[in-house]
Amino acid sequence: MAAFRTAAAVVDALPEGELDRRIRTRTLTDLRGIGPKTGAAIVQAHAGEVPEYLARLEEAYSELVPLADDVAEFRSALRGDLHTHSDWSDGGSPIREMAEAAIALGHEYMALTDHSPRLTVANGLTAERLERQLDVVAELNEELSPFRILTGIECDIHLDGSLDQTDELLGRLDVVVASVHSDLRAESAAMTARMLAAVANPHTDVLGHCTGRLLIPREQREGRRQRPRPESAFDAEAVFSACVEHGTAVEINSRPERLDPPLRLLSLAVELGCSFSIDTDAHAPGQLDWQDNGCERAVETGVDVDRVVNTWTADELLDWTAG
Repeated sequence: MAAFRTAAAVVDALPEGELDRRIRTRTLTDLRGIGPKTGAAIVQAHAGEVPEYLARLEEAYSELVPLADDVAEFRSALRGDLHTHSDWSDGGSPIREMAEAAIALGHEYMALTDHSPRLTVANGLTAERLERQLDVVAELNEELSPFRILTGIECDIHLDGSLDQTDELLGRLDVVVASVHSDLRAESAAMTARMLAAVANPHTDVLGHCTGRLLIPREQREGRRQRPRPESAFDAEAVFSACVEHGTAVEINSRPERLDPPLRLLSLAVELGCSFSIDTDAHAPGQLDWQDNGCERAVETGVDVDRVVNTWTADELLDWTAG
């Protein structure tokens, strides 16, 4: 991109008529700062065409290009966020700060979904720590009312499809997001069976970042760096159909490095009749406004706003998760 900015600056400095002359005499690349690739793009743009190089970039990275149409209206319908983390697991901020940031954004509620114990790299919560967190959340809810912190967990899905917490504790939580975090390169049949079992679990409310992909590198705790990661292989039609059958919402994960599900799978989930939860997976207060990313993708794929569970009031949402 630096080369294109340099070339644009060279063209801007040319006297009137010089660009036309250079294009006509094919001497554009004689100018310092303009090479064959940037020169070709300039010629095509000057002729009113979309430069081939730009078109290829847009095709390759279209999922990262933000949309504008109707996104603000869709975003305004969201009442909360059902996937957030605090410094109790791998987030960087206390629960109160996350809640206050959500209030500042106009949210009515926020589900606190710190990691479950198996994910030790993310400082997952043991049953004892989760019970202590429930007490802390209860106290904060008294102070922050009418805003509500919904109790929750991002629960790791074991290889056999079971959830990484006791049934008793899962039954006490408002929201359970179930996600795969390990053995992401498993064969499709094994991954499909694993996800189907988790989706059918009566405690599961939301299927989190279903493909597990990472589009760009990301920094983790203690300086760890995760490389980009391809999608997990699974039978998406079977999994999304099970989500419809069991009343489990498919998460539209809004993290820039995830944007999960990919658009083709999100379109399939829409076609099959899934419900959705547009979440940030925020690990810091400033990440709570990433919901715009998910709304862009929802608008692009034709998600009906009424099928997004976090457009509902807290009472409506809790009636749904209890059911």
